[in-house]
Amino acid sequence: MLDERWVFHDDAKAQDLGNGVVRRVLAYSKDLMCVENTFEEGAIGALHHHPHTQITYVVSGKFEFNIDGEKKIVKAGDTMLKTNSVEHGCVCLEKGVLLDIFNPMREDFV
Repeated sequence: MLDERWVFHDDAKAQDLGNGVVRRVLAYSKDLMCVENTFEEGAIGALHHHPHTQITYVVSGKFEFNIDGEKKIVKAGDTMLKTNSVEHGCVCLEKGVLLDIFNPMREDFV
């Protein structure tokens, strides 16, 4: 779907990552990528880091995020900025959806 102008949700392949997490890569170019992550209650986004700047928007649900050792509870409408290589992860407290924007695109996701 690289450089596709229109990406319909039904056409975006759902990738079951296991343990209650499903990823859909939506629209993207070499410089920018939009990814939807659906979490079941109790699912964990393990602590990790990568050389991409990432903004996460909470579409629905409630999550405890750990960003660079600081933990906060976030809910629908909240956003988080994770700069290059900062360690981050989350625990889903109430079933929900996160929308991630990456710069540049995550080549490991396609």
